[in-house]
Amino acid sequence: MATDNPVESLQEEATCPICLEYFKDPLIIDCGHNFCRACIAQCWEGSDTAASCPQCRETVQQGNLRPNRQLANMVEIAKGPSLQAAGGEKVCGEHQAALILFCEKDQTPICVICNRSRAHRAHKVVPIEEAAQEYKEKSRPV
Repeated sequence: MATDNPVESLQEEATCPICLEYFKDPLIIDCGHNFCRACIAQCWEGSDTAASCPQCRETVQQGNLRPNRQLANMVEIAKGPSLQAAGGEKVCGEHQAALILFCEKDQTPICVICNRSRAHRAHKVVPIEEAAQEYKEKSRPV
């Protein structure tokens, strides 16, 4: 999901495609894709030496996993308070991303990273402005 917002782009790049959370102890594999150490270990559990990349399905050697220190540093920057949304917008406590969506099931504002996570993936989510407008209409006296 491409975005014109550089902060959101950085936060997306800092997100593991398996767990959809910020990378934790990121590893790079032969094909060039990155994953959390725990996520790739879980994906390849039971495999011997060769396995396939969960993202592109290319066959890779499990022994060639390398820590990606630059990505780990980038994740720390993406999580940092210096990237909190400008203009006084509220930000997600977990991802430091702007709370621009509203989860109707949980009745709470969420960020785009939360929206992609397991916790909200199956929930109905609307733009927060739409939810606010709907609330205002419902709360008007008759």
